[in-house]
Amino acid sequence: MHNSLPERVDLLGRSPRLLAAIRLCCLVAIILPGSVANAQAPDFQKMTPEQRTAYMNKMREASQEDWQKVMNQFNLKLPTLPPPADDPKRPPQLKQKEGSTNWYDDAGNTHVRSGWGNWTNYDEAKAEGHDLPNPLVLKSGKPVKDANAWWKQRRPEILNDYLTEIYGKTPKNTPKVRFEVTEVIDTALKSKAIRKTIVGHIDNSRYPSAKPSINITLYTPVSAKGPVPLMVLVWGSFPAPMLTINRVITAGWAVATVNTGSIQMDNGGGLHEGIIGLVNEGKDRKPDDWGVLSAWCWGLSRAFDYFETDKAINAKQIGIQGHSRWGKTALLAGATDPRWAIVFASCSGSMGASLEKRNYGETIDNVAGSGEYHWMAENFIKYGGNWAAMPVDAHELIALVAPRPLFITGGTKDSWGDSYGMFLACVGASPVYNLLGKKGLTTTEMPKPDEALMDGELAFRNHEGGHTDAPDWPVFLEFAEKQFKRIK
Repeated sequence: MHNSLPERVDLLGRSPRLLAAIRLCCLVAIILPGSVANAQAPDFQKMTPEQRTAYMNKMREASQEDWQKVMNQFNLKLPTLPPPADDPKRPPQLKQKEGSTNWYDDAGNTHVRSGWGNWTNYDEAKAEGHDLPNPLVLKSGKPVKDANAWWKQRRPEILNDYLTEIYGKTPKNTPKVRFEVTEVIDTALKSKAIRKTIVGHIDNSRYPSAKPSINITLYTPVSAKGPVPLMVLVWGSFPAPMLTINRVITAGWAVATVNTGSIQMDNGGGLHEGIIGLVNEGKDRKPDDWGVLSAWCWGLSRAFDYFETDKAINAKQIGIQGHSRWGKTALLAGATDPRWAIVFASCSGSMGASLEKRNYGETIDNVAGSGEYHWMAENFIKYGGNWAAMPVDAHELIALVAPRPLFITGGTKDSWGDSYGMFLACVGASPVYNLLGKKGLTTTEMPKPDEALMDGELAFRNHEGGHTDAPDWPVFLEFAEKQFKRIK
């Protein structure tokens, strides 16, 4: 599941993360000759190699077609670029490996060129040179001097920019969801947990060909004497993360996985299906309509609705965690639904916790390309190759979670995710935490690997290693235990 990043992106910004997700059949739908797309994942093991190849080609073509339609809508064109081997902008130290189209530096980092001609940068000296918007200054130029001005004026300004220009607005006419417990096993995890399988049936009467659902697996500790905290893992249909599930259960908490692929497929070719297609009745999105990350967040909020009714769960102590693209999702979920009591975003990179306009690792260009644009509102594509025009940056997304506890993590070898950019974003968000009577980071110096900054409500850790959340879970549980003592 945890891809080794950074990854090669082709001339149009298409990321192999998409292809890996397809191969692991977690987040997408079957589109084969004579079939109809839906939000459910295909069973690749029942397909021949030829069918799998045909399927992946279809998905790439469908995504590319929709991406090009959005580009045309905004009258946007990519520049004409020379072949990468002849590109004078290509960093001179890069070399290709035999049998590969990727480019590598001496440290082994993968470099890609976006469709706008920008090459991946890992040189800290070339990463800066941009000004961060001040989260405590209104668009009118007036300073935000107290919590009241934050809640009533500045926070709505920032949130509106994110919903209109970046992630897209969740429609007001979303359908009703009916939850059903379909299975209960009281001897899960060697009799340490009760496992419930829960399905959220989404009313699709307005557009029956779209069949999204909210699929949940909930584990609660058998030893619990009363309602317990719950951590919700943003997940796909991969095999469950049993190490993490066991770890949370052992801590005395409940844990649940929510399959994002059953809500909305992770592909631009599927935007006319899933919950997005259902609400739009199969029509194209409008420029400020929700993207896939916002759609997932809607489904996660509906899952929260169910958890509030479960007497085994302390409804005031429900947190959300995600890694990589799901780290972006967890952070957005925390920003848009204040019921999430604590947020843990792991290795979330650009359009997650890492500063977007900082030229390091994953960038706006990569997300705006045809492999990932579907995560966002159509309006977002305007900022490909035009970073300075984007009205917000990641420290403001982090600030939208304030004053609730937030744990941001990266890895020393996850250069694509840009751990230092995440740390700088936490520094930039800290004044908002402080304004609201909580404690942000108290240093502007990057901590040593595996050293956790968690004296306040905003915490940061850069683990020794790569693109994974595993090393950070024990530290997060320690952080969350301390925070939840204040939330009864």
